[in-house]
Amino acid sequence: MDSATALQETILDNLKSRKWRAGHRIPTERSFSEQSGLSRATVRRVLAVLKERGLITQTVGSGTYVSAHIAEALAATAEGGPARSASPSELMSARLALEPAIIDMVIGNANSADFERMHECCNKAEAATTLEDFERWDSLLHEVIADSAHNSFISGVFRLMNQARSDAEWGMLKRRSATPERRLEYQHEHRSLVEALQQRDAIRARELCIDHLVHVRVNMLGH
Repeated sequence: MDSATALQETILDNLKSRKWRAGHRIPTERSFSEQSGLSRATVRRVLAVLKERGLITQTVGSGTYVSAHIAEALAATAEGGPARSASPSELMSARLALEPAIIDMVIGNANSADFERMHECCNKAEAATTLEDFERWDSLLHEVIADSAHNSFISGVFRLMNQARSDAEWGMLKRRSATPERRLEYQHEHRSLVEALQQRDAIRARELCIDHLVHVRVNMLGH
């Protein structure tokens, strides 16, 4: 077992044993780095995986916390969860059905902090130097948009979809379809979507959301 896997298992053990309960603030990246001997970048990747599984949440300027839905997230992790068995085609169909459908809720409930988080995701994605980092901030943007609906059930569903995006088959298709030109196109589409949401323009935001998802589907799946 490598050091990164060992760190992940240690964190999971603390969660499963309920040593760290819902809402508990867990150690910082620096603390984990010093304890494990791993670089902070590696620690960050480990935490990103746990966040994608809905086990932890991160708040800029505050810290990393055990998810309020830790019991459900652990159950999904133990069972493999429905997201783990979803094909890329099924995932894209689900995204096309669900993401445009929550636009009205996002526009009605999103606050200034939500929009700051969306812009931060766009900034980090545009600054990413690797496809993996870009994909992480890309997926987080869609999760942040879903969280901006301020509905815990919807947030849970979108975290399941992000779990599916960490599947090996999705990653392979993403790498095969990725080009610098397409990444720039995605970045522009993300910015346009966030701007439409911030302007509370539901019709344009929904159109942009659908266009973006269809663009991704065509690039990855060819249809």
